This record gives sequence, structure tokens and C-alpha cells, in this order.
Amino acid sequence: MHGNPMPDSYVYVTEEGVTRHYADGSVEALAWEDVVEVRVVTESGEDVLYILLDRDGEGCVVPRSATDATFLARLRYLPDFDLDRLTLAADSTRDGVVVVWRSPDPPSALPDLEYD
Repeated sequence: MHGNPMPDSYVYVTEEGVTRHYADGSVEALAWEDVVEVRVVTESGEDVLYILLDRDGEGCVVPRSATDATFLARLRYLPDFDLDRLTLAADSTRDGVVVVWRSPDPPSALPDLEYD
């Protein structure tokens, strides 16, 4: 059989939230109203990751390669979201994690997460 290999995940963005379905059947989903923080993870040679977190530190990992204008447009509905800040962080040549947005009413502390 010819063609592209099956992707390891699919990302769906709706007015209600974002969902990532993995090839192994697992699912990550987060409603927009529950998003309290957006992080950008950059690592040399890897896809940029957007991490959307809720108050419990749970969330959805969205690879930049799986995003489109709908995802970026929906992020702009978050209060005072700065798309330029997101772009600067995603285009950085330095490896690391950058918090690009926090809810005006965030939880007291979100856990530091390890990314594979």
C-alpha cells in the first residue's frame, strides 16, 4: 500500500474546546472555558508543542504541525491573549517552556510538567 503513514494523532478544534486523539486510542480534551494557562514547548529538531492546561494541571498537548487558523483564531478569544507572544515563543531557537498566557483568575499554582 502506498501513501502517507498514519499520523500518530489528530487534533480537533471546535467552539467548545480542543481534543487530541492518539493512534493508541487515548484522548486528551479540554473545554475552552476551562483553559487557565497556555505554554509553548520548543526543543531542537522536534515539533513545537502548545500545552493547554486546566486548574488541575490537566490538559491537551497540541503539536504546531496539527494546528490551523481555526486553532489560532480560537486562542484569541482567551482574555487578553497575545498572538504575537505565542508566535515569538514558538519561533524561538532556544529549547524550553514558555508560559504565553495565564487566566486573569489562575489557580494558586500549576505543576511543572515533564514533556517527552
